[in-house]
Amino acid sequence: MNVPHVSALVLALLAYLPAGCDGDGDATTPPDPGNGGGEGVRLERIAAGLDFPLHVASPRGDPRLFIVEKSGRVLVWKDGDILEEPFLDLSGQVSGGSEQGLLSIAFHPDYGSNGRFFVDHTDPGGDTRVVEYRVSADPDRADPASARTVLTVDQPFSNHNGGLVVFGPDGMLYVGLGDGGSGGDPQENGQDRGTLLGSILRIDVDGGDPYGIPPDNPFVGEAGARGEIWAWGLRNPWRFAFDRQTGDLYIADVGQNRFEEVNAVAGAGEGLNYGWDVMEGNACFEPREGCDRSGLTPPAVVYGHDDGCSVTGGHVYRGSAIPSLRGTYFYSDFCSGFVRSFRFAGGAATEERRWPELEPSDGQVSSFGEDSEGELYLATAAGSVYRIVPR
Repeated sequence: MNVPHVSALVLALLAYLPAGCDGDGDATTPPDPGNGGGEGVRLERIAAGLDFPLHVASPRGDPRLFIVEKSGRVLVWKDGDILEEPFLDLSGQVSGGSEQGLLSIAFHPDYGSNGRFFVDHTDPGGDTRVVEYRVSADPDRADPASARTVLTVDQPFSNHNGGLVVFGPDGMLYVGLGDGGSGGDPQENGQDRGTLLGSILRIDVDGGDPYGIPPDNPFVGEAGARGEIWAWGLRNPWRFAFDRQTGDLYIADVGQNRFEEVNAVAGAGEGLNYGWDVMEGNACFEPREGCDRSGLTPPAVVYGHDDGCSVTGGHVYRGSAIPSLRGTYFYSDFCSGFVRSFRFAGGAATEERRWPELEPSDGQVSSFGEDSEGELYLATAAGSVYRIVPR
């Protein structure tokens, strides 16, 4: 990686890239601030000193935040502070490579009554595991003995693990998986529907043991295809999100040598092929010239590696504290540290802009999150969690 002008802090953070920059892309200087500023928003730090927070989530109707640390703990932020005891501690059960660890948490839509939640992590062998747990009699502590493995996926390399689990508006669990790693998709998993890698899966955790495959998944019954696949052609969908109002799907897919991309589609994007490794961003990857783009879904936003190196996807703001932001999708780049946004309208990204006032000073943005009310948060590799609030 060519980083002649990057500070020692950034070099240290780059050693823990959660989603890309595999040595085949360059870290670069931040982009020009552009038209950001002046919109009456700011960051409010709610937690600091954490061990590489990677995800922030809340159950429906719950005022608490649950913060996932890369090293294996899930912390509870309650009444303005982090509780001393973790909600769940898997520190001895996760691998610690640069793109490995405890990667996300998803609460069942009926968590308030059934206490079920799911985590995605890489095990000591580096393979992906999606595991179900239940809360204990103490609402601030999980029951570690309730663990039930839902899904295990072999990972041929240590990087491109995806790692997000999220319940969609339909109540199904969506699981993001990268192409298996290394660089350039050497196993050609991105365009292979016979593997779960390089895809977003849609599974029914209420309809089978360990899960059911929804009969309306796009490739159910198709020879040579895995029925769990919902969308495919992805390199490393580190973070994706559903708009909680419209159900539209946003996927931030980390690029290879040249481009980062954010995909946005009306609805949930059933059966769509996002193009990797035929395409990287909006350009041909294999072959470099004259690739066949038929049947591929182009990204809504693309930026080059003169602007960043590892896209961090976010959420569409649907909170009430800042009405002017409703319908705005926010995202970042782990290397450059910018925070940008757009609105998805008429099948295209509109009102694109940068927000310097939302760019944290203490580290790269590793993930975004939202609480039960739709307010937005961002986490940094340096150990902080911030809330976006009115100025």
